[in-house]
Amino acid sequence: MIAPNRAVAEPLAVLVVIVAYNAGEHLQRCVDALERQTFQDWRAVLWDNASSDGALDTLRTGPRVEVIRCAENLGFAAANNRAAERVGSRYIATLNPDAFPEPDWLERLVAAAKAYQAEAVGSLQIDDADPAILDGAGDCMSIAGVAWRGGYGQPRSVAPAEAVEIFSPCAAAALYRRDAFDALGGFEERFFCYYEDVDLGFRLRLAGGRCVLEPKAVVRHVGSASSDKVSGFAEYHGTRNRLWTFMRDMPTALLPIALPAHGLVTAYVMLRSPNLWTIRWSALRDAWRGRQAFLQERSSSPPPASLLRALTWSPTALSRRRLKAVPIKGR
Repeated sequence: MIAPNRAVAEPLAVLVVIVAYNAGEHLQRCVDALERQTFQDWRAVLWDNASSDGALDTLRTGPRVEVIRCAENLGFAAANNRAAERVGSRYIATLNPDAFPEPDWLERLVAAAKAYQAEAVGSLQIDDADPAILDGAGDCMSIAGVAWRGGYGQPRSVAPAEAVEIFSPCAAAALYRRDAFDALGGFEERFFCYYEDVDLGFRLRLAGGRCVLEPKAVVRHVGSASSDKVSGFAEYHGTRNRLWTFMRDMPTALLPIALPAHGLVTAYVMLRSPNLWTIRWSALRDAWRGRQAFLQERSSSPPPASLLRALTWSPTALSRRRLKAVPIKGR
């Protein structure tokens, strides 16, 4: 467990960070939903990564929302970290510009963080086009080192009714305890984007932290609003960062099982979609070239029991996008 820093009392409860890159019409809807929150002790930083779609030019915001126009695209990870540095708070909430929270979203997240002494809390994401379908109920991590959004594409009815432990929250709509976030250096900026929330959740878990899903904290999510036209970009970064996450975070004690499983999954992915072979080979090559820095950051400590419970061990869970939910135990 990462001990809370009780020596510093921050006046603000939650800083909400929205990182936008050509978010288009979704951005105004996201801000409007945020400003309807029942929880009042928040401010927001909307960090724009050099968008060219003109969405900021017509954006209407209230006084709680600070807009930062960055001259370059820093990527999701670094932009969140830079925005988080601007305002002190007890919690940091991350919200994608294509995610639209229900009015009690922040209230539910903060209550769950307090009630379950959680370092991170995830939201229930539902498909904006069809609210009866799940967009995700927390991130799952296989012993093979592959992550996915739990329950993606499945009926909303499969989601738990009450809070449960998950491997890590999806940063499209999540809450992090500030001192835990800062202690681990926030999101991994070398990733640029993709897998940075899984990596942070993994590192929180390795430090003994708790990640929970609050299914009553609901957001409607469009998904891929900013990246659907650059699938090669997403494929490259997802493949490279998946391997880097495995190299740094997977406990040494689990490698006799995890390493062969990871190799098999990687080989299977490479054999699929021949049109993506060049991109995937480039990603694996660059991940291998950058391996030394991540291998040096590995911990040889035994994995916490809570991490072992949170990992998904079933070989069929990934193909089915199965949700992994663990009952919450006392600390």
